[in-house]
Amino acid sequence: MPGTPGLTTKPWYRDITAGQWRVLLAAKLGWMLDAMDFLLYVMVINRLKAYFDFGDATAGLLGTITLLVSAAGGLFFGAIADRFGRARALIFTVLIFSLCSLGAATSQTLTQLLVWRALLGIGMGGEWASGAVLVSETWPAEHRTKAIGIMQSGWALGYILAAVISAVVLDVLSLGEEAWRWLFVVGALPAFYTLWIRRRVPEPAIWVERRRLGVPGSNPFAVLFGPILWRRTVLATLLAASVMFGNWGLFFWLPSFLATPVEQGGAGMTLLRSMGWIIPMQVGAYFGYLSFGFISDRLGRRRTFILYLSVAALLVPVYGQLARSPDVLMVLGPLLGFVGYGYFSLFGAFLAELFPTAVRATGQGFVYNAGRGLGALAPFTIGVLASMPHLGIGAALALTSAFFLAGALLILTLPDTSGRPLQA
Repeated sequence: MPGTPGLTTKPWYRDITAGQWRVLLAAKLGWMLDAMDFLLYVMVINRLKAYFDFGDATAGLLGTITLLVSAAGGLFFGAIADRFGRARALIFTVLIFSLCSLGAATSQTLTQLLVWRALLGIGMGGEWASGAVLVSETWPAEHRTKAIGIMQSGWALGYILAAVISAVVLDVLSLGEEAWRWLFVVGALPAFYTLWIRRRVPEPAIWVERRRLGVPGSNPFAVLFGPILWRRTVLATLLAASVMFGNWGLFFWLPSFLATPVEQGGAGMTLLRSMGWIIPMQVGAYFGYLSFGFISDRLGRRRTFILYLSVAALLVPVYGQLARSPDVLMVLGPLLGFVGYGYFSLFGAFLAELFPTAVRATGQGFVYNAGRGLGALAPFTIGVLASMPHLGIGAALALTSAFFLAGALLILTLPDTSGRPLQA
């Protein structure tokens, strides 16, 4: 009881072992580097449009294809992680998206660029599937949501890293019209990070024990879509798809929105200047990710998730219509980043609790990445709408609000599993 002599309340982080922190660091850095490699393309869209001579619809299509293939990557590596190990799968996914970024740097045609970006999606989708389940199975149940929030915050760091590297390579160094190639070369550097994972990150004890006992495997998709789990699998996928559409529709096009001339519905900034708006937004996103677990400990996961999405739905149309007010965009940016990203911290822990160990990585990989595949239509859809006369990119972004609200409703259709032990 408070005030009782001799009794102290130990901070939550004192319960976490060095090995658990190491696993979390591995997953967070992997997600950060994954984000960096994907978003280097987002930062350089306008340069690529000029170099390969294509428009907004094609630019969005390239992003959509990468996301669609990332859905397949998540499905594939979820099954790989269940069969061969979570840490091993994480290593292979990082290698794939790193080497494919290097391949993209050699592109001579739009088709070659498309192929390399599509292959990069395989590693991108697989990284989350393996990293999230690695953390969920290693950390204690009462701190699982906080741990996933810390892991998920790596995306904001990757976004900031991509923005800074892009501004330096494209604007500061002035390497010419093919400077984008050097940007993609930088994207190959995460491959070296896999050496540390191999040495320092073990497989989760729950997975190792199941393998030691020789529990026979079954077709994971027969389990996921069997009589017991099919409903939660479908509803969770629709939930992921809704928020993915909202998020990708908004943040894929945001750098382009800031750089688009005002008369075309954008903010009319240079890439270098727009970094002053993007980085504070991603700082907001970072704290949105981190805070989700702590806020949900007080309010509950569902309420926190609904709160984040509802505020995001309100802010998006306001932000899109204030292109001529840079100071207002600067003030709203961190808040939009906070609520527009932070709700993703729900998924790693929540999805892990929905599925048993035998199909956990496959289930997480399927739901998150099938949702990503459906949400992948967003960059193309927003690109088409932005190209329409008298509409513009700012107005097109407002469509994403409906998908944020849909996600807030769909969470009510799934069980609240907060703090429960993982199924064996």
